[in-house]
Amino acid sequence: MDDQINTVEKALGERMIDHALIIVRSWLNELGENNPYEQAYQSISTRYHAMLNAWISSDDEDTDARLNELTGETYQLSDAAYAAIRIKRGLSPDMHGFNPSHVPSVVNYFSNCVQMRPEDYEWLQNALADPNRAATALMAVGALSKNLRECFTIDGFLALVAGIKAESALVSDQCLAYVFTLLIHYDIRIDFFPQIQDAFIQTLREVDGEGDNAFEVLCALVRSTHPKWTQKSNTDPLVEQLPDDVRSLLSMLSTESGEGEIVSWMPKSEQEYMQGLVDMLPGTWLYEVLVTGNSEREANLAGTYLSVGRMDLLWDHPNYAEKYLIHVLREGSSSPMDYINYGHCLMLRGDRIMAYENYRQARSMCSNVKEFFALFRPDRRQLVDHGVPVEQVYLMEDMLLTGS
Repeated sequence: MDDQINTVEKALGERMIDHALIIVRSWLNELGENNPYEQAYQSISTRYHAMLNAWISSDDEDTDARLNELTGETYQLSDAAYAAIRIKRGLSPDMHGFNPSHVPSVVNYFSNCVQMRPEDYEWLQNALADPNRAATALMAVGALSKNLRECFTIDGFLALVAGIKAESALVSDQCLAYVFTLLIHYDIRIDFFPQIQDAFIQTLREVDGEGDNAFEVLCALVRSTHPKWTQKSNTDPLVEQLPDDVRSLLSMLSTESGEGEIVSWMPKSEQEYMQGLVDMLPGTWLYEVLVTGNSEREANLAGTYLSVGRMDLLWDHPNYAEKYLIHVLREGSSSPMDYINYGHCLMLRGDRIMAYENYRQARSMCSNVKEFFALFRPDRRQLVDHGVPVEQVYLMEDMLLTGS
């Protein structure tokens, strides 16, 4: 099942509609002749082949716009069929409502239901606006967010966007964080859903003006990928109503530092997922909306990446990275990754001797050589792509493997 949905996503990311329709067709066959998606499938297939036939023989300036429209429709068809096939195969329960006064019932419903009704989203919207139900609503949006990672729906996404307007700043920021993760997760397809783009931008304008708070939340998500991060004290009474695991989840939204370290609450799989999102962020629509063109935010986010030991945004600006890392190393609170990143900066400007000394310092801070190379080796490609001869990279590795 995972291979099938991944194939659909990859095909539609390249706007190769026929490739995706092959898998959708197999799902519809499994659902039977009376499935409710047959008409949409036939309509998309007919219009797509008519467009291809016309494109072969003549140029049409509207072809690109029509192809985007058909791709968006195919995404929606595949999402709906995927949800239905999950129910048929027993991968998701066929659910009908929940008990709004029973928190486990709410969380279970929003976590697992893949065919929600308009009244479910209406309840969520009303709960987000009600201070007495905000704690329950917060857990519901968290459950919905993880559900949407598996079974995307426009209505569900828009419900999370609407939650950004919640009266509680805590709930608003959490909705914002969930929306951010989904925007990055679905970046390849987000261009085909202008209603989501428009709703997100309009909501930000209404609640956050220039988007300064949204940018802080974005930086906090980057910080959340570090094994440890700082958490500001939060006296919001809503927090006291939440279970311990939900309260610890809110730590990812820290926007201040220096108030004490806490150990990451995330399981390893979730940490890896968040790290993957952070890898993707610089090339996404979300980055373009919140960061691109604002030199101060670009510099601040680059510093945030460095603060968790990553140079993702700084390979093209090693001078800035070097200045930042010199300050960090002088402060004495550095990590092995700080020394590795500083070594990268030195390698980029050809100072192999000092680069080796910094890499060696990082190695001495690691418990073993394997731990060091787990940090160093993912950056080999970047070093080569930015001008370091590949043989120098391997020679440096040999020295670090055998040197004292």
